[in-house]
Amino acid sequence: LFLATLTYDTLRFEYEDFPETKEPVWILGRKYSVFTEKEEILLDVTSRLWFTYRKNFPAIGGTGPTSDTGWGCMLRCGQMIFAQALVCRHLGRDWRWIKGKRQMDNYFNVLNAFIDKKDSYYSIHQIAQMGVGEGKSIGQWYGPNTVAQVLKKLATFDTWSSLAVHIAMDNTVVMEEIRRLCQSNMPCAGAAACPALESDVLYNGCPEDVGLRERLTLWKPLVLLIPLRLGLTEINEAYIETLKHCFMMPQSLGVIGGKPNSAHYFIGYVGEELIYLDPHTTQPAVEPSESGCLPDESFHCQHPPCRMSIAELDPSIAVGFFCNTEADFNDWCQQIKKLSLVRGALPMFELVERQPSHFSNPDVLNLTPDSSDADRLERFFDSEDEDFEILSL
Repeated sequence: LFLATLTYDTLRFEYEDFPETKEPVWILGRKYSVFTEKEEILLDVTSRLWFTYRKNFPAIGGTGPTSDTGWGCMLRCGQMIFAQALVCRHLGRDWRWIKGKRQMDNYFNVLNAFIDKKDSYYSIHQIAQMGVGEGKSIGQWYGPNTVAQVLKKLATFDTWSSLAVHIAMDNTVVMEEIRRLCQSNMPCAGAAACPALESDVLYNGCPEDVGLRERLTLWKPLVLLIPLRLGLTEINEAYIETLKHCFMMPQSLGVIGGKPNSAHYFIGYVGEELIYLDPHTTQPAVEPSESGCLPDESFHCQHPPCRMSIAELDPSIAVGFFCNTEADFNDWCQQIKKLSLVRGALPMFELVERQPSHFSNPDVLNLTPDSSDADRLERFFDSEDEDFEILSL
């Protein structure tokens, strides 16, 4: 026990504290001052769900790896950006985790969706096995685009969160596609209780807490992931200002990327440095206790977060945004349009009303580079089983 405490305390000193700077600190759409709000900054960072390498979990696929050390860092970053979307969806951006404080059930529901076992919606088991369909064998390193594609597929099984997940390919966000996706008349969680849509029936027959307002507006909360390549081998400086602005938007879910073959989850910036959560720590897998409660301290990073120079960022990233309502999405579109007017900021992607006619069908050809041309070809020839019905001749 003493040793464990010792290593934890020595860990605390390895991490440099926040720099004393007049520059504002931005964390996922929130602005802080180091001088007056240091505790708030650290509490915000600690409240994010932190997923790291784990060991001794049940074998993936029954006979596969029991640890993801060395290969799972991008999968863990995918879990972190998606967990942030679920936190915003079920707990709200203002929710905070306080050590030792009894958390609400929804918090444990979110956390349980990521636990290292085969039946959690977004477990390492599910991500690794779903990745096989994207041409990745279990234990193989993912790029940001692959993990985004896999999470999108897994989200369809998560009826509790009822998310619309859109991955914008070819550096283009098509507003019409997103509206079509979010306004699809898919029933939200609890909708079975209200078969009819006449407002009087709804108000009389449904308790308030089944997401009544959501179903009346018929907008599914949106997770928007945009895989990008911001340069050939290093990030083009012209994109840095735009990238910073992404962390300033209230819809920000942060960025997944990192240094070559070493993935990080970026949650903000200060000055010319990015602030990130690092998955490269191996912790023992966590088992729920007999009471069904989950020991959750190891899922929160309780030391100051890591920082790195923006210039060191690998150019292959995916940027994430969460729009809980249609108004959030409209606001996001306005901010992106304004951003294109900022001097010295090169747009990282294009926002268009409808699909340009020269585009191929987006389901057939995804040409955002992930790591290599071979990867792109693999995805091009990867048939999407759910989109085709095989007819017997």
